Amino acid sequence: MSASRVPDPVPDVLPMLARGKHRNPRRGACFMELASYLAGEPWTDSPACTDESLAHLARLVNDFTPDAHRPALAPLIPSVIGLRALGPGFEDEVALVAAMHALPVASMDRQRGLAVGMLRTLGLVDAYRTRAAAEVMRNAALELDTYADAKRWGLAFAARMGSGPVNQSSAQVIVEVAVRGIAEACVPDPANRLRALLADVIEMARDRAGLATTEPAPLTPQQWHAVVTTAR
Repeated sequence: MSASRVPDPVPDVLPMLARGKHRNPRRGACFMELASYLAGEPWTDSPACTDESLAHLARLVNDFTPDAHRPALAPLIPSVIGLRALGPGFEDEVALVAAMHALPVASMDRQRGLAVGMLRTLGLVDAYRTRAAAEVMRNAALELDTYADAKRWGLAFAARMGSGPVNQSSAQVIVEVAVRGIAEACVPDPANRLRALLADVIEMARDRAGLATTEPAPLTPQQWHAVVTTAR
């Protein structure tokens, strides 16, 4: 999945996004807080304008991206506004895409954790049944097959532990492990990889929402100068 439908041009001046939650703009703004402001909502990192599964990923990517690289996330912010109520199974799709991004670079321990979550989401180890799209499921299963050791370990672990809650998704945990796995990987470009993950999930969400051919307006300084300091 490419991010070609998400606006990529980086302006000369960008908001200086900050890690974590902020009581008000004077204390800084994270990715989703600025999204709430641009959408005309009350200041929050969980705005109604964005599906919570996507917002959860955006908050993690924001927080695990180093300070020097975080402003590069800002052009993606307008793309998440209006992507809400994306239907059952979307949270599992987000988790599977995050896992697929993380598997190639994550440590062995994190690969194993991801394998357990993916096996459960894919319905290969217990009674949980996702409503994720078939294409995402197929792609995730094929990706997991290329990490045979992690998959084998995950199957053995699941056999020892038994079935988990039938109606409880593992999506949030998978996303957290995946983002940490990318951020802490021994690779030269973890920040770029985190941004690529978020861009891919935004594109997937826009496809679900029927907005694939309609790009949002670019982020302009006039929209955010009043509430966030700048980075060049």
